[in-house]
Amino acid sequence: MTMAQLTISKQTARRFILGRQGLWPGRRWSGEQGLDTALRTSEAIQMDPLNVIARSHDIALWGRVSGYQPAMLHRAAYERRQFFDYGGSLFIYPMSELPYWRTPMRYRRSQGRWADFASANPTLLDETRAELASRGPLGNRDFKGGARVQNYRGRKDSALALYYLWITGEAMIAYRQGFERVYDLTERVAPAEYHFEASEDEAAAYFARKTLAFRGLVEERRWGTHLASSIQLSKLDRAVSLRQLAALTEQQAVATVRIEKSHEPWLVLSADLADLSTLEAGGVPAAWRPVGPTTEQEITLLAPLEIVSARSRSNWLFDFEYLWEVYKPAATRRWGYYTLPILYGDRLVARLDPRLDRTASTLIINGYWPEPNAIADTAAYREALAGGLIRFGQFLGARRINLDALSPAAEWAPLARQVNATLDSGHALA
Repeated sequence: MTMAQLTISKQTARRFILGRQGLWPGRRWSGEQGLDTALRTSEAIQMDPLNVIARSHDIALWGRVSGYQPAMLHRAAYERRQFFDYGGSLFIYPMSELPYWRTPMRYRRSQGRWADFASANPTLLDETRAELASRGPLGNRDFKGGARVQNYRGRKDSALALYYLWITGEAMIAYRQGFERVYDLTERVAPAEYHFEASEDEAAAYFARKTLAFRGLVEERRWGTHLASSIQLSKLDRAVSLRQLAALTEQQAVATVRIEKSHEPWLVLSADLADLSTLEAGGVPAAWRPVGPTTEQEITLLAPLEIVSARSRSNWLFDFEYLWEVYKPAATRRWGYYTLPILYGDRLVARLDPRLDRTASTLIINGYWPEPNAIADTAAYREALAGGLIRFGQFLGARRINLDALSPAAEWAPLARQVNATLDSGHALA
């Protein structure tokens, strides 16, 4: 059997996808330098403004980086300029990718709704460019007056103009105030070494590799869809996507594997075959060694927009249904407003709905729903759950946890006492 014909179990696939993202077998990065490595290894982290307990991207990075705090991301992106945030679906990317992103940015200037917007509003865009050049960095609040508009991207024409300049690459986010964007011209934000555009062939090859690196494993028949998603285009010509796959194959940069009980061939980077083989043999890649407890020793809560579980990926990968119900009417929610999956070992075993009372420094668990299996009923799991809740509470700055909504109360009382004893003491977990 050749490496390209490797057959793996679903458990191996699950562990590989989790491990490729730095979520299993535990956090393997720590501190500011670890954050940089985590962001580059993960390829992209989706951002979201909603802050019920913490923002989705901060929860995602908390699950990867020991000691993570949101201020670390702000320093990395907006002070050290190592990363930038971009896209209609907002992701944070390494700044070194900017030359490749200039190609899809240019596409948006020449076709589609934003090209139409530019054609219809040349004076508005010229005025906005001039304001940024003379007064930047500027946020939308810095533009007075302007026509009111009805658009998802803003309520004033100045907001749409700023968004156009950003989505097409003329401007970048210089920094954020809270989560509000403050823009400046790209040449004043990006480091000088990135003031060029990669060739179309270079960009195509880069995003083809990135598509596989980000998702870990991709069904061959869905390759074009995922490649289009990687560059944030609604669709990609099939011939173009097949040419990119053929180029990767010719370079022996991609291989196909089989996953048990799946009739489809799956694509993986050839560089990752060794890790897949190690996992299939029951081992763990040496580079994945955790810096702290494993996910069997301490659960991790997954972010709502986590790539391993969002958009129904959890259904196939974990046999676990996950719905982020924050935008659904309360009466139609099955679980809760901000429900998060619980990762224990390499499985999703339960979900909980947390809320942070910042005034009382209390993490409130509004609901908890275990999967119908024995894993979530063991003493080892309860210990891992307690450890994970302590670490999550400390990340949020909580001094107490409230489990009063869970029943039977007598069964949850010991765990609440254990968690609160540590949170009250202020003792930090290693």
